[in-house]
Amino acid sequence: MTTAGRGINRAAALERLVAVMEELRADRLDTLETVYAPQARFVDPFNAVEGVPAIRGIFAHGFRQCPGMRFSVTARAVDGDHGLLRWRMRCGEEPGALVIEGMTEVVLADDGRVLLHVDHWDPAAQIYERVPLLGWLLRRIRRRLAVPRD
Repeated sequence: MTTAGRGINRAAALERLVAVMEELRADRLDTLETVYAPQARFVDPFNAVEGVPAIRGIFAHGFRQCPGMRFSVTARAVDGDHGLLRWRMRCGEEPGALVIEGMTEVVLADDGRVLLHVDHWDPAAQIYERVPLLGWLLRRIRRRLAVPRD
């Protein structure tokens, strides 16, 4: 599918992003420059940065915290300049490794590179609830706020 008047295949551009993310390793962070525009913005539950060096810094930090970090994209969609990715991030291969599932919204530039990357995922359910005392408190709050089951 080509966006009218621009000649860029948005689905192919999104697939290039998927390929980079699924092959991303600590020693291959330079590949981010091939899919992010120089002025790209990146937003997740903990960060809001602008520019490829800052985006590279977020991923470098992630690999320092989780040396076995790997991404797999499980679904994708494109609508004009907007793309959606459903993904799973796994921190290592051992049983019980941290697994985070989320969704990314991207806005693609005229050349197919990412201008805006916004990650949506729930750190309370996927990270904080694994902390013993904090997890107990968050699960209790979640149960209180949930609609009662009949």
